[in-house]
Amino acid sequence: MQDEEFEGQVMLPPQSLKAQKGRGAVSNLQGRYEVFGRELYDDGWEREEEEPKAWRTHVTDETAKSILTRNQSPDIPFNVSLNPYRGCEHGCIYCFARPSHSYLGLSPGLDFETRLFAKTNAPELLSSELAKASYVPEPIALGVNTDAYQPCERQYRITRRVLEVLQECDHPVGLITKSSLIERDVDILGAMAAKNLAAASITITTLDSKISRTLEPRAAAPSRRLRTVETLAKAGIPVGVSIAPIIPFVTEPDIEKVMKAARDAGAVMASYVVLRLPWEVSPLFKEWLEAHFPDRAARVMNRVRDMRGGKDYDATFGNRMHGEGIWADLIDQRIAKATKRLGMLGRGTRFRQLDCTQFKRPLIVPALSPRAKAAAAAGQMDLF
Repeated sequence: MQDEEFEGQVMLPPQSLKAQKGRGAVSNLQGRYEVFGRELYDDGWEREEEEPKAWRTHVTDETAKSILTRNQSPDIPFNVSLNPYRGCEHGCIYCFARPSHSYLGLSPGLDFETRLFAKTNAPELLSSELAKASYVPEPIALGVNTDAYQPCERQYRITRRVLEVLQECDHPVGLITKSSLIERDVDILGAMAAKNLAAASITITTLDSKISRTLEPRAAAPSRRLRTVETLAKAGIPVGVSIAPIIPFVTEPDIEKVMKAARDAGAVMASYVVLRLPWEVSPLFKEWLEAHFPDRAARVMNRVRDMRGGKDYDATFGNRMHGEGIWADLIDQRIAKATKRLGMLGRGTRFRQLDCTQFKRPLIVPALSPRAKAAAAAGQMDLF
């Protein structure tokens, strides 16, 4: 039974390969934890199928229990991250975070980009965490799992409030986004960068706007992201370009062009990630290929498997980001040569150089008990 709020947003079967306007996923593929399966069945009745209603975006307020995520992965240049939102309206078909929606009983497909969750208490949780005597400061990566500057941030402003907490505490932060909304916070980031407390990276997968519109439908256009790089650089914020993911025969031909355009706009560092297809991302990406690039779908997947030991994906540390084999080595060589030729820094260099020595703990005002609140309202002092 469908919730009235989501009326019209039907569970599309995996076999439906019709692209949804303004959305990345082709279907609402069921998550791996769902009990019941769905499949197409022709009952013999011939009737014209009704067009599904447009998929609307719904954001649910969420009271999070914790806000900092810690990891020990040797593949990434940070140990602590903070994500203000779950799900992402940008709708990037390649997003490695899509499978996390399965834990919520939702689809990693269209649900991931239309049914979002905003951690409205993130700034308060962060303040409490930083105030702990046991807390040891190290750079926080903001918006790594899902974009901290996706469209709903304009209304919720959670990311900005988080930055205000970090600025107050002189705590280092690194951001990665494909949204021009980050320009709104140049005042905070510029002031922090002047104290070596902030760095940013803009993801640019391709310079081809036609490919970008289907690959990451609700993210800023490639040309707009280049202007964002320029804006951040002019504000004195160290900014890099993230070419992620590199998709063989789709975005891979643009590697050097993206790096040069970003450098010319002011980027000082570059990083890359080869296409990753964990869990449900694999079938979702294959559907997208069949819908948008049927002429090269098999060729793309064959090359992906060449870099993943014959599989769609290999999650082994050391291989999962850059792959293995001759084709992965060639991409790595292209990135290395372009980085040297353009005079750019390598992956994670600037992030690791952020200063942790200026950190000061926030002043946390303890919450009043119900009795104390009642006494204060009556104008009385509370002895306990």
